[in-house]
Amino acid sequence: MNAKAFSLALFSILIWGSSFAAIRVGLQGGYDAGQNVLVRFLIASLLFIIYALWPGTKFRLPYKSDIILILVLGWIGISVYHIFVTFGMENISAGTAGMLVGSGPIFTALVARFILKERLTGVGWIGLAIGFAGITVIAFGSAGASLTLNTGALLVIVAAFASALFFVFQKPLLGRYSAIELTAYFTWAGTLPFLIFSPGLVDTLQHATPEAHFAMLYVGIFPAAIAYVTWSTALSIENASAVSSLIYLEPAVAILVAWMWLHELPTGMSLAGGAIAISGVLTVSLLGRQRRKSGRSIVESSA
Repeated sequence: MNAKAFSLALFSILIWGSSFAAIRVGLQGGYDAGQNVLVRFLIASLLFIIYALWPGTKFRLPYKSDIILILVLGWIGISVYHIFVTFGMENISAGTAGMLVGSGPIFTALVARFILKERLTGVGWIGLAIGFAGITVIAFGSAGASLTLNTGALLVIVAAFASALFFVFQKPLLGRYSAIELTAYFTWAGTLPFLIFSPGLVDTLQHATPEAHFAMLYVGIFPAAIAYVTWSTALSIENASAVSSLIYLEPAVAILVAWMWLHELPTGMSLAGGAIAISGVLTVSLLGRQRRKSGRSIVESSA
């Protein structure tokens, strides 16, 4: 992978991994799930408005032909993803949520296979099966000793699928817009549905804990704004599958930050499922990389 793309994508993963603990702090400190997601994206939207209006900044409006696609991707990648993650985290730990979101490359591989018609080898299908087995163990293990499907885990799985769609289908737009322009469009589009959570917000802002306010400010500035820009920049440099393969690092970051900040760890069953899911992700990712290399070798040898 290109060194610049790798550095930018890794920065995004580290920041996003820390966001799960911060979201949990907001939930525990007085923000309900809807207000939690609304406040952090109002902050992100404001940052992009300031940037767009800053004197000397060359910020372009989207082409009319792209507006529908931008709106749909903003609703999928911002609205659906963050609503489902935040409401899901009312019932599961930050580390467990991070592990489930880390399954994103599995869904990316499926989207590439069935929508983009990319070929997948037999071993690749085995890797996907392993990954989904791990996701199932995490989802059931998040409920603790009782082997029941946790609703929060199911919501986060849907969010992981939404993020896969978002990352794959924004790639063509990066050829026409800068990363920060595109991220701003998505953020503004995705923030609009969050306005339904505005009732009672003023009262929450007055009574939430200082730590919760700090957590919302942090998530609004870094994971919700800056990390999306650096991720889009990485996508504009490298192909989506190569960049998305770094997502398997996100669970480790989420677990570590949750342990340091919240003294919270996923259940043993969830951790075991995480290890299984990551092995499946790695199988798909490494096989895909080897196939691309072998394809290049055949082309070079025939040249």
